[in-house]
Amino acid sequence: MKPLHLLMLACCTVGLLGCESSGEQELRDWMERERAQAKPRVTPLTEPKQFQPMPYTAESSLEPFDKLKLVQALRRESAQVTANAGLIAPELARRKEPLEAFPLDTMAMVGSLNKVGKPTALLRVDNLLYQVQVGHYLGQNYGRITAITETAIQLREIVQDATGDWVERPASLELQEEAKK
Repeated sequence: MKPLHLLMLACCTVGLLGCESSGEQELRDWMERERAQAKPRVTPLTEPKQFQPMPYTAESSLEPFDKLKLVQALRRESAQVTANAGLIAPELARRKEPLEAFPLDTMAMVGSLNKVGKPTALLRVDNLLYQVQVGHYLGQNYGRITAITETAIQLREIVQDATGDWVERPASLELQEEAKK
């Protein structure tokens, strides 16, 4: 049993001698050279422009705190809010259609046909096919189909812009052709 232990000890010793760090110093030297050569490039900041105040002369312009000016601004704003409310009000009053539960990016136009003389598009949503025509609603942004061609569906969506106003924007779904296997 002892010769076996001695043989195993000799193998382990030879194995450990083979693991000495021969290339480690070369790696450390290379890293030091690279650190010494690396120079950070910082672009200097440009000088800020000097602020030049503009003098206010009452003769050349309106009084900034004039009550008439404030009233006119409030009238313009209320007229714009009324116009925006008129855009979204009919959409909120109608009953939602089933395809309005899905976002547009989950829908794919897979075909088109003429049904009783009306252009009809085929949409795939959640592996189900739907037939849609002009006037139907799609997507979660009150998207109403305005036109159907052989290759696309044109929509009119009503969304809120950065200021919170309701605006119309165009959208489209293009025909999706699957790769043939």
